[in-house]
Amino acid sequence: MEKTSPSPKSPDDQAATPPPAKPAAAKPPAKAVPAAAKKPAKPKEPLIDNGDGTVSDPNSGLMWKKSDAWLDTKRFYTWQSHQEYVDKINKEKFAGYDDWRIPSKAEALTLFDKTKKCLDKNASEFFVDPVFEAGGAGNTWIAESSDENITRYDWKTGVDTSYGAAEIWASMRLVRKPQ
Repeated sequence: MEKTSPSPKSPDDQAATPPPAKPAAAKPPAKAVPAAAKKPAKPKEPLIDNGDGTVSDPNSGLMWKKSDAWLDTKRFYTWQSHQEYVDKINKEKFAGYDDWRIPSKAEALTLFDKTKKCLDKNASEFFVDPVFEAGGAGNTWIAESSDENITRYDWKTGVDTSYGAAEIWASMRLVRKPQ
């Protein structure tokens, strides 16, 4: 048998092939939308030493006790015993007020400022304005605590830490909201 090679196909014999697709027309680039101009942050007003053992914060409207529980009593308190210090300060009507309390986390956070440094009882820095009395503690009990979930706020790190129901010791810096 004789092998024959296929004959070349004529252009008419080839299946009609559609012409290559034209690339889609490039869309014009989207117009850049300018970002909304941010208002510059209002500079914080400085804390005010009231000269009576209190510090006022004109930014939050809060009044803080200038010293903390450690400076006042040379002891730390468990969450379960913290109220005895609060009651003592209120019974004395410190600076003429009897509505002192531990701060909420949001209130404690208003004092945290990495541009300010105060020294604690061990001469370690924590980030609170030095208008507050040095030698105290860099932490406080906060109002979000409960007997089941004890939480304290740390001005050295700017975070709150929960300890469950463990027996943990801390100081506290009291606050009030003037009427």
